[in-house]
Amino acid sequence: MIILGVDPGTFTTGYGLIEKGKNSIRHIDNGLISPSKADLPLKLKQIFDAIHLLIEKFSPQELALEDVFVAKNARSSLKLGHARGVVMLAAANHGIPVYEYSPASVKSAIAGFGQASKEQMQKMVKIHLKLVEVAAEDAADALAVALCHCQTKRFEKI
Repeated sequence: MIILGVDPGTFTTGYGLIEKGKNSIRHIDNGLISPSKADLPLKLKQIFDAIHLLIEKFSPQELALEDVFVAKNARSSLKLGHARGVVMLAAANHGIPVYEYSPASVKSAIAGFGQASKEQMQKMVKIHLKLVEVAAEDAADALAVALCHCQTKRFEKI
């Protein structure tokens, strides 16, 4: 089964693709979607289009998404919600179920500690997936969400 993990954001959206076999997890791809510095509707379209292309190229069966966290700035939280919405829409258009995980549950599943730092998470993702180098921060977060989805049996389907 191929799982697409996504760490949404309007400045940078990280993605990571892994394949869960019977007794193994294999890294397929990861990267960043960096929309242009356009207005919000165009950024959202660019995120949607990129996720659509990833789905077309890799045919994931499930999508794991980092749950919204309450930012200090309500406006930032709203924009994050918009980015999450277009990711969910892209998955829904392809009939792919979406599962959500809180940042703390992702950190616990991957690092064993719900308050793990970004650097700790990047290193743990590298170890879990036997990557040659550490993935970019947002891509590592997306891979961590996908790994969390694989490693927990408490799937929370939206």
